[in-house]
Amino acid sequence: MQEVYDFLKKAGTYYLATVDGDQPRVRAFGTVNIFEDKLYIQTGKVKNVSKQLHANPKAEICAFTGGEWVRIAGKLIPDERVEAKQSMLDAYPNLQAMYSATDDNTEVLYFEDATATFESFGGEPKVVKF
Repeated sequence: MQEVYDFLKKAGTYYLATVDGDQPRVRAFGTVNIFEDKLYIQTGKVKNVSKQLHANPKAEICAFTGGEWVRIAGKLIPDERVEAKQSMLDAYPNLQAMYSATDDNTEVLYFEDATATFESFGGEPKVVKF
């Protein structure tokens, strides 16, 4: 999982895909954190992405950097604990102007049953499960 985290941090931006009914939705994200040996992302509960993940937790992330990419598929599970939220906000101090670990909007979610596939043009895929 550390390799997945390091790749996402290096890429800076990744794209999160969710499902809205029968319509795929993709948007850019940048938050990623490891807390208690789980890979977390962050969003706001008022956003459509949150509503989509609550309706269907299956999601996929894709990031590209340096001629390589990673796809991460799994379920994103909400964690309502203040400690998990604060860990994310500590990792991204700029978010503290918009979010708080104790507000009703901040949401952190961790990957469950995830599979990360690292690939490059002409290279053999590498699969990591976490």
